[in-house]
Amino acid sequence: MVREGLDQRLKLLEGEVIRLGEGVAQALRNALTSLKTQDLELAQAVVAGDHDINRQRFSIEEACLELLATQQPMATDLRLLTAFMHIVTDLERMGDHAAGLARITLLIGKTPLIKPLVDIPRMTEIALAMLEGALDALRRRDAEAARAIAQRDDEVDALHDQVHRELFLLMIQDPRNVPQATYLMWASHNLERIADLVTNVCERVIFVVTGKMEELNVSG
Repeated sequence: MVREGLDQRLKLLEGEVIRLGEGVAQALRNALTSLKTQDLELAQAVVAGDHDINRQRFSIEEACLELLATQQPMATDLRLLTAFMHIVTDLERMGDHAAGLARITLLIGKTPLIKPLVDIPRMTEIALAMLEGALDALRRRDAEAARAIAQRDDEVDALHDQVHRELFLLMIQDPRNVPQATYLMWASHNLERIADLVTNVCERVIFVVTGKMEELNVSG
């Protein structure tokens, strides 16, 4: 009965981790929409919602610590609980970067964009696909899927470099572009960091499945 109760609590905790990840994904979608449409109210909602993401992270961490302290979990349970604690930390940081993207919308305001947004939305789509894939790999305990997802970080890095090159050119062409170009560089950086953090989540999925830590994308 004790084992059954622990399994049930671990399953509930995993559901909370997945829901936190889904909330972060939605925040990122909304942040991108706010930037593309210059919707300041939506951007403000994303920033305000970051507090809820933080609260969920701490709630999950506290529940993990309680189980570690009171349930004498076995080795496989320890792997899962420590992985959950690392994953929710990375998810909370992704939420911070989504809020950062929304803050950039607020900084730009209603000023016309200096260039059509092409690569930043592409970066967001890849980061979202990575995040959703990592959460699914956790559900299915699929280490191979986690490895494949992490490889997409290179795509985000390449787009990040491309965004910077284009924005530097716009700065050189017209110094009046400097403030907004700088903001858009920050936006690109937020997305590049989200992809890095998803890679961390993939590493934890592999740890849950195999019991071994693998450092993915070392060259990046």
